[in-house]
Amino acid sequence: MTDHAAEAERLTTREAAERLGVKPATLYAYVSRGLLTSRRGPGGRGSTFDPQEVDALVRRNRREAASGGEPTQRIRTGLTLIDADRYWFRGVDAVELARRYPYETVAEWLWTGTLRPSVRFTAPPDALAAARRAVAALPANSGSTDRLRVAAIAAAVTDPVRFDLGRDAVLGSARMLIPTLVEALPPTGAAARAGTAAEAAGPETGGPSDGAVPIARRLWPRLTAAEPGPAAVRVLDLALALLADHDLAASTLAVRVAASARAHPYAVVSAGLGALDGPLHGAASDLTHRMLTEVLERGSAAAVVADHLRAGRRVPGLGHRLYPGRDPRAEALLAALEPLPEARAALEAAREVEAVTARQMALNANVDLALGVLSVSFGMPAEAGETVFAVARTAGWIAHALEEYEERPLRLRPSGQYTGPRPPRPLPEPEH
Repeated sequence: MTDHAAEAERLTTREAAERLGVKPATLYAYVSRGLLTSRRGPGGRGSTFDPQEVDALVRRNRREAASGGEPTQRIRTGLTLIDADRYWFRGVDAVELARRYPYETVAEWLWTGTLRPSVRFTAPPDALAAARRAVAALPANSGSTDRLRVAAIAAAVTDPVRFDLGRDAVLGSARMLIPTLVEALPPTGAAARAGTAAEAAGPETGGPSDGAVPIARRLWPRLTAAEPGPAAVRVLDLALALLADHDLAASTLAVRVAASARAHPYAVVSAGLGALDGPLHGAASDLTHRMLTEVLERGSAAAVVADHLRAGRRVPGLGHRLYPGRDPRAEALLAALEPLPEARAALEAAREVEAVTARQMALNANVDLALGVLSVSFGMPAEAGETVFAVARTAGWIAHALEEYEERPLRLRPSGQYTGPRPPRPLPEPEH
């Protein structure tokens, strides 16, 4: 087709507005928001529009109208599918993927759709030093999510290309951010003493990052002073891989909104951490840890369950709105804990809680109960499950940000339904 013929097929402003059913002013608003592109017409008079692009916007507007105009109902993702008590990462069974490959490989699969078993994540020295200093400056009673948020912000400042939202740049930032978050957390026990010695010997704490060491092994001494065997580290790695993504959870939706506004990857992860910091999401495993500890101390799950129900609280760690049957993540993690002697007592307590509750309601163990078993078994603090969850889910947050960066900017902007008093109202009198 010649240039002249192609130009002849383009729509005038009036034709494009009629096809969309809007006024010309609205048409140009679409252009300013990046929904349409315009070109000056022949002789510099008016604007012309690509008919295919206009028709695509017509179809999009119809879909929006059919869904009630809420953009959060139309978030398309090719990452995680949850169906019939199973879930898949890019069409691959997520449990089998997590059982066979380490967390880093699962993260790469989510990001790129390529399986790279030899991938390594290394924290840059400048980013790690800044993150450790920022975390060390926090009060001693700061929670793990507080520390991770501060570490993400500090690391961002050291990355001069953080505002480059190209795919390769974002992937590079992701591979550096996850180990930085992990290694910025203060170590415990013998690991903490080693970190203190390293601090005395040099300007920074904890020593340099070693990409050859798996993320799970680097995270372990930040969770407990217990010396890990290979099987215990493998269970932690399995937990990280299982939790890497889970469709549009609350924190992931926050991430997509931030990415829609073109926030850089560090800010996107910070948004996810903010939404995660609550008892109904990332911190849910804290409650299961405390419940299991109480069961072991009192020697009776029945009494502990009764106390929860008497107080009008739901029993932590049971049931999941997306799984009518069993949570596959809990099944996989509990099965991996089964052979470990350290987990025997906590596993028995969890089974008893599930059995006692089942007398009245059919609720199965969810992944928060499994994380509680893991943390109790190895002497971790109650918030350890939340830490594992946050580190793990960072991979999924980055994957969703990569998807959202490919969408039009600021699309996740729902309209509020105002329920306040109708204006105009007089200015209020100041209170005395």
